[in-house]
Amino acid sequence: MCIAALAVGIAAPAQDESPWSLSKCIDYALEHNLTVRQSALTVEQREVELNTAQMSRLPSVNASASENLSFGRGLTADNTYSNSNTTSTSFSLGANVPVFQGFEINNNIKLGKLNLQAATVDLEKARDDIRVAVAQAYVQILYNQELLRVASEQRAHDEELLAQIQEREKAGKLSMAEVSAQQATLAQSRQSEIQAEGNLRLSVLELTQLLELSSPDGFSVVIPEVGDVSQVLLMNPEAIYEQAVQVKPAVESAKLGVDYAALNIEKAKGAYLPSLSLSGGLGTNYYTNSKMASDPFWNQLSNNFSQYVGVNLSIPIFNRFSTRNNVRNAKINYQGQQLNLENVRKSLYKEIQQAYYNAVNSQARYMGSRESAESARMHYELTEEKYRVGKAGIADYNDARNSWLRAESEHIQARYECLYQTKLLDFYKGEALEF
Repeated sequence: MCIAALAVGIAAPAQDESPWSLSKCIDYALEHNLTVRQSALTVEQREVELNTAQMSRLPSVNASASENLSFGRGLTADNTYSNSNTTSTSFSLGANVPVFQGFEINNNIKLGKLNLQAATVDLEKARDDIRVAVAQAYVQILYNQELLRVASEQRAHDEELLAQIQEREKAGKLSMAEVSAQQATLAQSRQSEIQAEGNLRLSVLELTQLLELSSPDGFSVVIPEVGDVSQVLLMNPEAIYEQAVQVKPAVESAKLGVDYAALNIEKAKGAYLPSLSLSGGLGTNYYTNSKMASDPFWNQLSNNFSQYVGVNLSIPIFNRFSTRNNVRNAKINYQGQQLNLENVRKSLYKEIQQAYYNAVNSQARYMGSRESAESARMHYELTEEKYRVGKAGIADYNDARNSWLRAESEHIQARYECLYQTKLLDFYKGEALEF
């Protein structure tokens, strides 16, 4: 079970004060983060482009109308020239049907499908990136909250101790120098608390910016119960990689890049092939001449009505080696995409190796820091008792206190770092990033 964190907003809350769990933060970021939304729009664009490629199989149909007015000397209907004013009106309707374009249409459709798949995979990669970024920011808040708690407890403790020393000074048991030394210690504790408070504000701001929230005021997070993360069994990097390479979007995107480059080679080769298209249309016109009578408008449209069909065959013979060089470039790009895929796989394996050894180190650091923090706390408590009865000086007390605070801070950081690193390994295997 999780318990609610203390509210981290210092100003009055301007939004829902209920604490946010990690899963809630991730879900909200996936819906509102601008980078993810931009990737989603790219997917929609690729869908439109694919539809455009698919519709290129259909015939194109165009209608046209024109009106011309001529002045001065011109050719008449009886094939003589005279000075007259003439008008002509024409209407046409034509269609063109692609029959064979060197497989260009088929290849464009295939490329459109690959583009859509790549955009979809890139969207999932953007989602993975925001999941990791949110988890990192979330853990930083947990860490800073714990540091603030320790600093606040220490400040309260030093205030209580100062009050006791002042009472003893009034009773003549301690000097004013002892009071001044404790006042300096309290001032330092207050400064540490202010610093911890500022660090917490900044970490909250970072997370709320990832969530695209308008203000960090009133934002708080759920503190998860962290068990003994040092006992979590870690799968070896090779086994994690075998799972990750099947599910991570970066690898899938690189594979699609190779497929896209291979198809581009076939598309470039298609320019060697001839293209064939059919065309057909309807047309008519109306003509008048100021020097002679003209048939009525509708009679001329009927009498001048014509139809046509045609076949166009284009055979490439020599295009200054443009097609050959396009094929060469496509093959070079294919080799580059293969290298990119190999690089992505190696980068993924390196990331997993690094995450694995980070997890191993964080477990060891967590266990060591736990023992160190416990020892430093016991030493501090013993020194404090001696200080209270006058058997230890203020310098000894401050040294013990500072050593304990450092050890406690390192232990807190090690605990959440270990939690994050172990969960990150699970994330590489395709599991949800949550704790």
